[in-house]
Amino acid sequence: MTGLSLIAAVSVGAVIGAAGRMLAARCRTVPVWLPLAAGVAAALLATVLTRMAATDGPGPTLVEFVLQVLFAAAGVTLVALTADRPGTPSSGEIR
Repeated sequence: MTGLSLIAAVSVGAVIGAAGRMLAARCRTVPVWLPLAAGVAAALLATVLTRMAATDGPGPTLVEFVLQVLFAAAGVTLVALTADRPGTPSSGEIR
């Protein structure tokens, strides 16, 4: 993995995470750092998987970029959907 691939993964993940945070803020209470972390982690995972698949090119490729965006969007969506809603009891709470 090159340094440019790492920078691209962090950038893509942060942008997707910030966009997901803005969308999730309307209906759920999600900590600010959680969508960002999920987006960055998912984009890094996409980079690692792309590099393991031995795609051509020393730097980021189009396939790598597309997978970073898709993985980051899926990670942020998963975090936003599984976050607790305010005022609802969690699974361990009994009223």
